[in-house]
Order: sequence, then C-alpha cells, then structure tokens
Amino acid sequence: MNLKGISLPAALMAMVLLVSSCGSKKYTLLQSRYGELETKYKDLDLKYLNSQHELTNATNRVKDLEEQIAQYKSNVNSLQAALDKCLTNSGQGNANISKLVDEINASNKYIQHLVNTKAKSDSLNMVLTNNLTRSLSREEMQDVDVQVLKGVVYISLSDNMLYKSGSYEISPQAGETLGKIAKIITDYKDYEVLIEGNTDNVPISQKNIRNNWDLSALRASSVVQALQNNYGVDPKRLTAGGRGEYNPIAGNDTEAGRTRNRRTQIIITPKLDQFMELIDKAPEKAQDGDTTLTEPDTTTTY
Repeated sequence: MNLKGISLPAALMAMVLLVSSCGSKKYTLLQSRYGELETKYKDLDLKYLNSQHELTNATNRVKDLEEQIAQYKSNVNSLQAALDKCLTNSGQGNANISKLVDEINASNKYIQHLVNTKAKSDSLNMVLTNNLTRSLSREEMQDVDVQVLKGVVYISLSDNMLYKSGSYEISPQAGETLGKIAKIITDYKDYEVLIEGNTDNVPISQKNIRNNWDLSALRASSVVQALQNNYGVDPKRLTAGGRGEYNPIAGNDTEAGRTRNRRTQIIITPKLDQFMELIDKAPEKAQDGDTTLTEPDTTTTY
C-alpha cells in the first residue's frame, strides 16, 4: 500500500481495518469449527449413554441365566445321585431303574425347554429396552432409567420431569416421553404393565392428601390415566400402585438420595398365565409302575 501523501492518522486507520478484517475471518472459521465439534461431541455422548444401558442390561441377563442353569444342574445331579444309588442296590430291580432313567431324560428335556423359553423372553425384553432407549433423546435419558432384571423391564421416571412441583398432576414436558413409552407398551401387547409410585420420607402437607401413601398412589394413578386417555393403552393391561416411602433405593439423609427415591416406575412383565403354562408343562412323575412321562410342549407363544 502506498502511504505517500496520506496523513499519519489515516494510515493508521487503514492498517487497523486491514488487521480487523483478517481477524474476523479467522474468528468465523473457528466458530464454525467449534459448532461442528460440539455436534460430534453430543452424538458421541448419546452413543456412550446407550452403550452403558445395554451393557448393564446384558450383565444382569447373564447373571440371571447363570443362576437358573446352576439350579437346573443341581436338580440333574440329585437325580443322577439317586440313579447311582439304585444301581448299587440290587434289591431295586430293573423296573425302578428304567423309571428313574425316564424321569432324568424328561427332566433334561424340560430344563432345555425352560432355557429356550427364557432365552426367548430375554431376547424380547432386550429388543423392547433397546427400542425405548434409542427413541429417547439425550435430555430424556437424564430423567429415565431402563433396566431388565430377572426377565422384567423396569422404566424409572424422575418426579422432577413427570409431575408438576409438589403435585400429582402430569407436567406438560412429560407428554413426549410418556408418548414414547406408550408406543412401546402398545407394541408389546402380551405384557402386563404396573405403574408404581414411590416417595421420600419427608411428610406431605397438602389439602386432601393425607400422607406419602396417598401421594404415591395418586401419582401412579395419574400416569395410568394418561396412558389410557392420551395414548390409547388398553386399561385392562394397566395397574396403579403406591409404595409411599417404604421402597427406597437410596438414603433419605441427603437431598440427592431423596431425589432418587422420588420416582415412578413402569414395570413391564409377561402375563402371569404364560408362567402358569410353563408349570403345567412340567414332566409328571410316573406312578404304579407306569413309566410314561408327559414331555413339555416347546411351542410357547409370546
């Protein structure tokens, strides 16, 4: 730039404008890059939360299955010990040995049937859980906890998100989350749904609410009616219950603990008659020399 003939103040002003223009371009580029990195961070953080939920559920399912298999093995070992005793006792006769062998075989088939049935149930519950957690936003995941324990799906909702402050009325911001949960419940029509209200141990002082028992039951009832009236869930599948302050998951001596205890759980379980079917299909013990055993049906429908 030719500064000859230009006054010193004018020259300084021109240099300031030139430097300012360069700085503005760099700032704009840096701001754009920052926005891209922030978006990637949010995506990675959400994927991490989902992975943590899936890992916890998988660990619980493995532990549950190992416990059942250990019990089944113990039953087989008991029958095997009885068989060994029969083999060493010549007075039992071949007929009793044959009957015991048939009982062992039938029990083994039934054990395999139970393992297969549980695997089906676990698979369905895992799909249900994954479908729900993937539909929730990062913000919703902070107020919703989803777990599978012993074949039952537990969806725990914080009171801060679900209800108006100090009330049992559903808050407006809870509508979208309840809608997503209702869709999952509707899709899995062969499951029963229990809505369970829980509180901390701080006494309630409101007109027409006697104590925390009342508050927990009223809150559960509000969720049940919202699922029925606003989202079309069949009321025959719904049960509302309140447990007051008597089912805490944390200590009530801190605010953080009381916050965790103030929650509403949506508990999704297979229908009771499906479990009764499994009991009815257990092998029947032979009587009066009859060695015919009822083998379990392996066509359980979900």
